[in-house]
Amino acid sequence: MPAADLSSLKIHDSARTKSSTGKFLGIFAAALGVLVLAGGGVLALRGKKPQVEVTTARAAGGVEQVTALNASGYITPRRRATVAAKITGRVTGVYFDEGNNVKEGQLLATLDDSDVQKSLTAAKADRESSAAQIADLQVQLRLAEIQLRRTQGLVDAKVQPQESLDNASASVDSLKAKIALNKQQVVAAEARIAEAQQAVDNCTIRAPFAGRIVSKDAQVGEMVSPVSAGGGFTRTGIATIVDMKSNEIEVDVNEAYISKVKEGQHVEAKLDAYPDDKDKYAAHVRTVIPSADRQKATVKVRITINRLDDKVLPDMGVKVAFLEDEAPKKKDPNAIVAKAVIPQSAVRKEGNSDYVLIVKNDVLERRGVTLGNSRGTDVDVIAGVNPGDTLVVKGPETLKDGQGVEIKQ
Repeated sequence: MPAADLSSLKIHDSARTKSSTGKFLGIFAAALGVLVLAGGGVLALRGKKPQVEVTTARAAGGVEQVTALNASGYITPRRRATVAAKITGRVTGVYFDEGNNVKEGQLLATLDDSDVQKSLTAAKADRESSAAQIADLQVQLRLAEIQLRRTQGLVDAKVQPQESLDNASASVDSLKAKIALNKQQVVAAEARIAEAQQAVDNCTIRAPFAGRIVSKDAQVGEMVSPVSAGGGFTRTGIATIVDMKSNEIEVDVNEAYISKVKEGQHVEAKLDAYPDDKDKYAAHVRTVIPSADRQKATVKVRITINRLDDKVLPDMGVKVAFLEDEAPKKKDPNAIVAKAVIPQSAVRKEGNSDYVLIVKNDVLERRGVTLGNSRGTDVDVIAGVNPGDTLVVKGPETLKDGQGVEIKQ
């Protein structure tokens, strides 16, 4: 078989040219695809509207009550109790559920009382035994007294010696002493009965006051104890009860503004859970706690709501406005009157000018404003904003006039 001639194998120049051109076209097509995808992503991002938080401008206070300070806090009950057993025991019955209204003294749960019931039965038996012995001793005492009188007569008649009289008298005194001892044993047995009865009563857990159950902390079969014992297998409470009529507002006020708060001051409160509810709760400052928190530089203020309803629940967030009464002033025709009141967070600055962003039909409108007096976290607006205008209070710094936005709910 003849050997193969490898020198005849080669690639023509035309074939090489076509291969290079095809490779170049492939790279160009891939790059173009990447650019198209990137451009589509940019267009998609550009089409997404930024989200903003808004508020509504309020009418200026005039001669009515005006806001001295705004703050946030929580609803806290003055009467809240975690009901626990006085003894360690096993739960045999639970007679409530979360959300139930309970009356003072109402039965909540029971513990296993088999051991203490036996102690109570034993104490009662001791009392009955001592009482029965007293009855027997009293019968013996009556007989001994008869014998004493008989012996006394015989001794007086010189029939029996004095020794017989002494023995009869000693027998009477001994029986009287035994009766007195048994009476004391009855008293001791009564004390043990009262102690055992208290132990039995401790196996019954009742509501300490009228309120609503907000937490169910134990189930049938679990061990409960007034102190933490047995690791994580022993409960320390049965239920948590809240007196809904004692709900009030607790607010931490920055110590720099605490001078604007005083006891009895009128307050307006609005629950965070109902932002669309136009009705506000009338309240007043009950007390300013005479101590500051050095970590937060705040002072705690407790506020009483004048009229509670079912919407007010413990631990709800609430916003409050501390009001101050302005005395009526004589109108000055030359005085500058504020048109509206807005939060200071709605005011933006550009150089020495102030402006706000107003939202109309989900589109921003930049408007310059003239500001007046500060009202804590609010500020008077003399010109540029009308009551009822929707203002941006929080959003990106890049917001501009004419830009479409989405209002954050």
